[in-house]
Order: sequence, then C-alpha cells, then structure tokens
Amino acid sequence: MKKTLFIVALTSILFVQCGKENDPFLIKDGSIGELTKEIRMKQIDSLFANDSIVKLNPIKDALGTQGEVEIYEKGGAKLLLLSPNDENDPNSTVSNIQVFDDRYKTEKGLTKSSTFKDVKDTYTIADVETTINAVVVFLENSDVFLTIDKKQLSENLRYNPSLEIEASQIPDDAKFKYFMIGWDDESEEL
Repeated sequence: MKKTLFIVALTSILFVQCGKENDPFLIKDGSIGELTKEIRMKQIDSLFANDSIVKLNPIKDALGTQGEVEIYEKGGAKLLLLSPNDENDPNSTVSNIQVFDDRYKTEKGLTKSSTFKDVKDTYTIADVETTINAVVVFLENSDVFLTIDKKQLSENLRYNPSLEIEASQIPDDAKFKYFMIGWDDESEEL
C-alpha cells in the first residue's frame, strides 16, 4: 500500500513539473523566453506564431525570415527588435535583441523600466563605455547591456565624448534608453 501511494505521489509530482511552461518573458543567459541564441532567423516565424512579425528590410525573394524584425503582440504591443548576425542569411542566428516590453525581466528582476540603482543593487558592472550621446553599461556574467542617455548625467559629463564616465557618476534614478541583449555568433569563434 505504501509503495502504491509513493508511486502515485511521485507520478503526480512529475506530471506537475512537466506541465510547467517556461516563462515567455524570462531573460536568462543565452535565452529570452523560448528564443535561444541557437535559433535561426528562418525559425522566428514558427517561434512567434501567435505574435505579429514585421520585417524591417524585406529582402526580395527571401525564402524565410531574414534581416531585422520587430515582434508585436497580437494586441499591438511592441515586444522585441531582433537583429541577426547576417542580414542576408536566413540561417543566421540572432545577435542583438532590443527589449520594449516591461514584462521581460532577468532572473534578478531587472526590466526595461528599472533604474540604475536596481542595476547596482543586483549586478556587478563589468564596463561603462562612453558614446557621443549616451553611456553603455555592460553587466558581468550577463548577456544584458544597457544604454543611458547622457541627458540624465550631470552637466559636466554630457558634452565631452572622450571623457571616461564611471558607474559611480551615473545617478541612481537614471532610466534606460535601451535595454538590450547581445549574443556572440559562436560559429565565428571556431
């Protein structure tokens, strides 16, 4: 009798575990929802079959999805912008993803609407690079990188593009201009 109860309990647990779907908005290392860094551009149509896909630079006579695409929810909300390693190759993998929807979050809870304080509280900052109009913040051991508009920095940091800006100079309440995910093309590394 005890064996039967144990087997029934174990089977129930396994069915419950198998029935759990992945969070479609969770950003992990190498994946965002069901999208992984191994997915080819030609597979995007089937992966986002319940959403709308807008091809930004349609390629004439293309056999599948090629080039940059925007993903919209059926209700119209813009979710993602996917950029491939090679615009002309449907077998190319995705190299960059811009996140537009606040439901996408990292395992540590970082979203597009988070502040720089949230980043400092949960991540180690690997590097800060200065561009003409923004600073790009790279996170250690993460595919996520963030762009903060220089308008959010103090006046003395805004106008010199060669000035190296440190993380300590970015205000805690700074919002992200872009919330990005970057994946290297592993075939190029071989």
